[in-house]
Amino acid sequence: MANRPVFFLLIGLAITLPLSLLAGRVWIDPFAPETRNAVTILMELRLPRALLAITVGAGLGGAGAAMQGYLRNPLADPGLFGIAPGAALGAVLSLWTGYAVAAYALPVFALVGAAGAMALLALIAGRDGGIALFTLAGLMIASLAGALMSLAISLSPTPFAISEIVTWLMGALVDRGWREVWIAAPLTLAGLAFLVAAGRSLDALTLGEAAARSLGVNPARLQFILIAGIGLTVGAGVAVAGIISFVGLIVPHLMRALTDRRPSSLIVPSALAGALLLLVADCFCRILPLAGGELRLGIALSLIGAPFFLHLLLKMRRGLV
Repeated sequence: MANRPVFFLLIGLAITLPLSLLAGRVWIDPFAPETRNAVTILMELRLPRALLAITVGAGLGGAGAAMQGYLRNPLADPGLFGIAPGAALGAVLSLWTGYAVAAYALPVFALVGAAGAMALLALIAGRDGGIALFTLAGLMIASLAGALMSLAISLSPTPFAISEIVTWLMGALVDRGWREVWIAAPLTLAGLAFLVAAGRSLDALTLGEAAARSLGVNPARLQFILIAGIGLTVGAGVAVAGIISFVGLIVPHLMRALTDRRPSSLIVPSALAGALLLLVADCFCRILPLAGGELRLGIALSLIGAPFFLHLLLKMRRGLV
């Protein structure tokens, strides 16, 4: 049963990826004898964008499954650790200072922000910090990063900088290319490897902290692995795409019923489901006709995720989750 959703998700990605390359404001007919600039559109615009959607979605989905397993809370989201806001703060500072015009500056600033949030989280939680302290530390970092981003916007030197910051924070894959793929892909794969390695410890943690310790789980080591895994996956995603919410909340719930509900069995299916969700959502953003341009991916996912979150809250109120 554990391998069945992985198989079907891989089939879904294999079918959706080539179809996504054909969709857009300019539709490409694969049976036409010649389409003007088709090769350039496919190889330089749509293929890297599709691969980036898969990469970012996989990182967010896997991080969400691991975080829900660690906190034993089905409403947990990767942004709760404060790493995503930390990465966003780094990117905002690059736009605020003007360094974002240099190549690689924005993603580097974002990754530094994510690393700073990871270090601060580990420092506050400490070696013996429990789950409650860990969660509160993440919330504090997220609040601090949010306040500093608001301060940067209010003190922005030019209206153009404000526009760039706000637009970037909405989250999108517009104008992304191979450079962003080469930044995000290795970091996301490394982060997912950390999360998969934490799977058995997360399984033990479902029995409670005391039981997990008796089974040989080292809380400090598990925290380090999760900080590294979530920091790499979420930080890489924010660095190249901005803030994209709810992926890490939605896909573990959709996959949980298809697995044995153990965190170790949920991480890989959630990563694949997140990749598929973001790829499909990005296709809809591309083809949806809007007078002001393309719908931002972060907005589209929020429009989907907010009702889903409300649905989960109502189910929890009735005791069904």
